[in-house]
Amino acid sequence: MRPDDLYELTAVGDPRVSPDGTRVAYTLTTMDREDQEYRSSIWTVPVDGSSDPRRFTWGPKRDSSPRWSPDGARLAFVSDRDGERAQMYVLPSDGGEAVKLTDLPESVTSPVWSPDGTRVAFCSRVPDPAYEETDDRRRRPRRITRLGFKLDGEGWVVDRPAQLFVVVADGSSEPVQLTSFEAGVSGPSWSPDSSRLVFSASGHDDHDLDDRSDLYAVGAGGGEPELLTSTDGSCSSPSWSPDGSAIAYQYAEGVLDRPRHTQIAVLELGSGERRLLTTALDRNCAPFPSIREPVWTSDGRVVFAVEDGGNTHVYLGPADGSADPVRVVDGELRVTGLDLVAGEGVHAATTPTMPPELFHGGRRLTRHSSTFCERAQLVEAERFTAVSRDGSEVDAWIMRPPGFDRTRRYPVLLNIHGGPFTQYGNGFFDEFQIYAAAGYVVLFSNPRGSSGYTEGWGRAIRGPAGEAGPGMGSVDIEDMHAVVDTALDRFPECDPQRLGVMGGSYGGWATSWIIGQDDRFAAACSERAVNSWPSMYGSSDLGWSFVGYVGAHFHEAPEAWEAISPLGHANRIRTPLLILHAEDDLRCNVEQAEQLFTLLRLNRRDVEMVRFPGEGHEMSRSGSPAHRVMRFEVILDWFARYLRP
Repeated sequence: MRPDDLYELTAVGDPRVSPDGTRVAYTLTTMDREDQEYRSSIWTVPVDGSSDPRRFTWGPKRDSSPRWSPDGARLAFVSDRDGERAQMYVLPSDGGEAVKLTDLPESVTSPVWSPDGTRVAFCSRVPDPAYEETDDRRRRPRRITRLGFKLDGEGWVVDRPAQLFVVVADGSSEPVQLTSFEAGVSGPSWSPDSSRLVFSASGHDDHDLDDRSDLYAVGAGGGEPELLTSTDGSCSSPSWSPDGSAIAYQYAEGVLDRPRHTQIAVLELGSGERRLLTTALDRNCAPFPSIREPVWTSDGRVVFAVEDGGNTHVYLGPADGSADPVRVVDGELRVTGLDLVAGEGVHAATTPTMPPELFHGGRRLTRHSSTFCERAQLVEAERFTAVSRDGSEVDAWIMRPPGFDRTRRYPVLLNIHGGPFTQYGNGFFDEFQIYAAAGYVVLFSNPRGSSGYTEGWGRAIRGPAGEAGPGMGSVDIEDMHAVVDTALDRFPECDPQRLGVMGGSYGGWATSWIIGQDDRFAAACSERAVNSWPSMYGSSDLGWSFVGYVGAHFHEAPEAWEAISPLGHANRIRTPLLILHAEDDLRCNVEQAEQLFTLLRLNRRDVEMVRFPGEGHEMSRSGSPAHRVMRFEVILDWFARYLRP
């Protein structure tokens, strides 16, 4: 796989089974080389695989979020076919002309049909009237009194919160706004009798100073929202039970106490009792990227996704908590979408050699990526176990160049994931395939701090303030070195003289940190990194919230934030370093790159900074296709200078 092959990639996502259980609607995402845009269309395929997938929408831009009406006669979806903002449309399920239901100033998200089929609820940002003035020289200034005033990928959000709307499904009247929460709302779900909606929001006093959120219910015609939960953690992605007696949702306990496993909870509306269904699993039940809310079966069970040792699986458990959940989709794969209707369950899944495709049980329903996969000579990932300094076992993987020769030695690239509470593992990742095809042995792993394992594993790098723990730069780095040491010992194709290290976000932080401690790596690439936690604390869209990791706010323990900042050790850096950053990154602002580059250049070190205009923190995954290709070319050129693949 070469950088330019990005344009051939496809991804199946967001599968939804028709009410009668016979068909699946899903999205297919592609890239438009000429217009430098992502395109998506809606397709359908029989659940039994009796015929090939059929394209359902033919809009010139992005059609997404397919949602069947309760009777299966119509399909609602979101599309930007008529402009820059995505709006709501409804189309007969056997084809025909789409009816446009909304024409709002911001895009529509999270559509959900009322069970009686008469209305569709959704969310959309509501901008301040000042946005009507497009000339910045004349616009009124923003008056900010709360944190959370900006968000990476969204920009300013303080004066354009997302609110809940309802619109009639025949398009005969305008949408009605039901909420006015200062911090916005998300994740609507209808009650079975179509009289109320439940959603997630942060409505408590000082909601901007912590990470708590609650579930609220509001009448379908509006009114004062009713608080349903107790403001003691994070409540999100609610789903009303078919009998109306309970709501399943994602729940993470604690306040500014990261990381915590997200659990699947059930709220009994009669008693107000909260029941956790997944504590026995000791796994995170909110995979990243997000998949969807819990799905109810007709007999009172709940279906959800779980991160597990580099995989993402599907579990099924009784809502009354009478038994532990059981795994119903497993294997060396990562589930990226799921649905279950009328007893028919489908899921989208990916493996290291297959972009996301659609499955019904063991039957593969789509093959959109087959031609590309056959041509690109994709390579498998081999799992191995590394033993860290204290005896902890670390999951790791190795990918070798296509057609590699066991008698030769190859340069090695250690890749470090972001988060840190995320996981690498058994999914297709364009980066690893491209590095392997360029002649590198690729190593990746889930050191302590990662998700997909016990909560203790994820929380092992909290601190160093107080008694929280040793902090980043401790056992996580020991685990990473153990992965390299084990690979050099077990796999003779790994050349110990040609080691490279790279990562983005937390992975960028770890890269900057590692090369400030020793010189074992011949070259490094630190991308969208945190290099100075004190400045990240106040400049990032959510930097201060890492108090949950550090154990104290910066003004309470400045020495703790300084202690885990790579900038404090950068004078020791001798490793040639490529610094990559997006200029519109609001998560790790570009000043993080500038500080490290300035220090290294003043010390006359071998350093290069590459900045991508108009891109945010997610540039490597969802930025301009051209920028993604350029990024690969820059990285491959850099490591080729020092590692000679």
